[in-house]
Amino acid sequence: MLPETFWGRIQYLLQQYGSSFLSGAGNTMIIAIVGTFLGCLIGFIVGIIQTIPVDKRDSAVKKTLVGFLKFIMACYVEFFRGTPMMVQAMFIYYGSAYLFNINMSMWFAAFFVVSINTGAYMAETVRGGILSVDEGQTEAAKAIGMTHVQTMMNVILPQALRNIMPQIGNNLIINIKDTCVLSIIGIVELFYTTKGVAGAYYTYFESFTIAMVMYFILTFVCSRLLRLLEHKMEGPQNYDLATTDTLAHTSGLYSYPKKKEEK
Repeated sequence: MLPETFWGRIQYLLQQYGSSFLSGAGNTMIIAIVGTFLGCLIGFIVGIIQTIPVDKRDSAVKKTLVGFLKFIMACYVEFFRGTPMMVQAMFIYYGSAYLFNINMSMWFAAFFVVSINTGAYMAETVRGGILSVDEGQTEAAKAIGMTHVQTMMNVILPQALRNIMPQIGNNLIINIKDTCVLSIIGIVELFYTTKGVAGAYYTYFESFTIAMVMYFILTFVCSRLLRLLEHKMEGPQNYDLATTDTLAHTSGLYSYPKKKEEK
């Protein structure tokens, strides 16, 4: 029998449906992590395309092709940033079957929607991260004979990735919470599970209190782990100098020599 007290009901729901809550939370994390990872890959591709340089001396074919690609990428970014994820899920899941006779599974549609939605936001983040790297580094890379692809892969993107890590983490946190909209296409994640438990006993306040605490735990743990990753990527404060060059200082932690006081 359902207890009358608030904490008694919380305990009762956890005993009866604890495994269901954990399963829903697990599905939430799977969709959020996979969707964020794929969205980052999409964002990097779109961001790189948007920053392809076009010189006056380039051929008309290259200018036309790059301009067309940038236009397509801009349309993709504006469309998916300008429409809600819930509407996108409904349109893609049901529209694909209605317009193109493509019967998507719910899980495929969930991963697809979260990925392309995250990719649209990440594209602008990556573009900003690339532009934040000093232009002198690009010029130096070109001066030693690097191509645009080599410059991006070896010089620009490693620095841009470090700069945009906070935003990648922010997108993961957002996706953990926003996966609740996928319940509209039948994905049994944490929100869907909570709604079912609440409807079974009319314990909406107690059920969603449990869900709220679980969402907070998921987002808090992820944010702490990502903060540790950011610190790792920053690297050490002191560096060991290479000694293969005879002009270099001796090996060890290097600090700039102090200027001699003028007599």
